Amino acid sequence: MSLHLSYRAAPGNPWFSWQYVRDNSDTILAALREHTWLTARAVLIAALVALPLAVAAYWFRSLAAPIVALTGVLYTIPSLALFAFLAPYLGIGAITVLTVVALYALLVIVRNALAGLNQVPPEVREAAEGMGYGRWGRLFRIELPLALPGILTGVRLATVSTVALVTVGVVVGRGGLGQLIFAGFQNNFYKAQIMTGTVLCVLLALVLDLILAAVGRLLTPWLRGRSS
Repeated sequence: MSLHLSYRAAPGNPWFSWQYVRDNSDTILAALREHTWLTARAVLIAALVALPLAVAAYWFRSLAAPIVALTGVLYTIPSLALFAFLAPYLGIGAITVLTVVALYALLVIVRNALAGLNQVPPEVREAAEGMGYGRWGRLFRIELPLALPGILTGVRLATVSTVALVTVGVVVGRGGLGQLIFAGFQNNFYKAQIMTGTVLCVLLALVLDLILAAVGRLLTPWLRGRSS
């Protein structure tokens, strides 16, 4: 996403300027939309990969340590190095950003989903077996619903961290609000531009976390009754 910025620097180069926001509202909103869309897609991709991995680790205990270790190793790779490694193969653009940030989200979702599945009481699983549920039936009818709080916790944590990580996508030209922050450094360290991108990142993370928390309350009504 290319940024076309206009501003007249206020005296003293303040950290916030309504004039900058007014003059560049279209650019700021475009960056915010791109950042939100990249975050949502990356977390969805990570969840679609992480949940089967967590189920495999839950069913086959010998796979649990290798799966957690692999996602942990991916999480420790410096993001810039991962961008540099994948960009020659995936190109410069959204696909590279989505791949990198989704890989970093795997560890959080896998660990929390696996913890949620492991917390399903053994007597519940035995009761389900006695009722004739097979492995897949227990998973979808009993175990995944009971593990949902842990899964949602992982998704919430992954979403918040992904909002921050998407900004690094500026190195391949798709950083959303990171474009604003980086352009502020290039633009004679224009503080208002840097602060606007930073504040919007924080607000976006808070809003998405609140939305997911509300979704979690809707999907787990039994927890509301227990807390009251």
